[in-house]
Amino acid sequence: MSGWLMAFAKWLEGTSWAVSISGSDWAYPYVQWTHFSGLSLWVGTTLALDLRLLGAGKKLPTAAQLRDTLFAWNWAGLAIAVTGGFMLFASSATKYVVNPAFLLKLGVLIPTGLILHVVVQQKARTWGQTQETPAIAKVLGLLEILLWLAVVTAAVSIPNFETF
Repeated sequence: MSGWLMAFAKWLEGTSWAVSISGSDWAYPYVQWTHFSGLSLWVGTTLALDLRLLGAGKKLPTAAQLRDTLFAWNWAGLAIAVTGGFMLFASSATKYVVNPAFLLKLGVLIPTGLILHVVVQQKARTWGQTQETPAIAKVLGLLEILLWLAVVTAAVSIPNFETF
């Protein structure tokens, strides 16, 4: 573990708002609910587009139309999830930076959320102009779904790796 990372985690954990979250009976569950709500919105709209790219709902709008319809909701969900997630992280930062499941979650989430997700969102405009989707769109849609399953698996494993 890098010394500067642990020093940052200790500093972050000691901020007044992080102490308020971790020391309150209601704040932590509320922030957790906020994080999960944002994730539900972000992942739900992402899965809807990925499944459409895989061919589900061919009688419904094209993937491009679905992408345009869900675009604002998708990125609002990301903003809510990141805000809530950062606040949860800050409340116990020194525990999270040494938790292998948390590190795996971030290690999978960053390429999924920042790279593959942006590519799929941008390319869906051209891939989804017709009812038939190109093979590369199907492969990347499936890959995004599989990576999300890995993120969720790592996330629910975080409590199993907590150090006391």
